[in-house]
Amino acid sequence: MAKMTNTKGYRRGTRYMFSRKFKTKGVIPLSTYMKVFKRGDIVDIKGNGAVQKGMPHKAYHGKTGRVFNVTQHALGVIVNKQVGNRIIPKRLNIRLEHVKHSNCRLDFLKRVQENAAKKQAAKEAGVTVNVKRQPAPRRSAHFVRTSN
Repeated sequence: MAKMTNTKGYRRGTRYMFSRKFKTKGVIPLSTYMKVFKRGDIVDIKGNGAVQKGMPHKAYHGKTGRVFNVTQHALGVIVNKQVGNRIIPKRLNIRLEHVKHSNCRLDFLKRVQENAAKKQAAKEAGVTVNVKRQPAPRRSAHFVRTSN
C-alpha cells in the first residue's frame, strides 16, 4: 500500500475555516460593503469563502490588525506574525469582505467615557476621585462545610 504525503496547497486544511456557517450561505449582505474603514482602525481578519479574491492566507485567519491603507475595494492591514523567536509586522492587502471592525477597544473606550463623567462630577462636587482600576478585594472569612 502506497503512503500518501501531505498536500502542500495554499488552502490546505481550510475545509471548515473558509466554509460559510449555517444560515449565512448565499448572497453577501450589502451592509458588508457599506461599512466605513479609516486609517488607524482596528480590524479582525476572517476569510469569507464566498469571495476568493483578496482572501488572506489561512495563517492570518482570526488575527487582529491595524488599517494602514484604504482603497475602493480593499484595506491594507498591519498584522503581527510570530516567526521562530521574533514577531514580524506583516502588511496585507485584504478585500473588505474578509475584515470586520474589532470590538477589542469598546471596553476601553467605555471606561474612558465613564471616567470622564466621574471626574466631571467630582470636580463639580469639589472632591477627588480615584478612577484607576482596582484588583478584586479579599473575600470575607467563612467556614467551608463538606456536608449539608
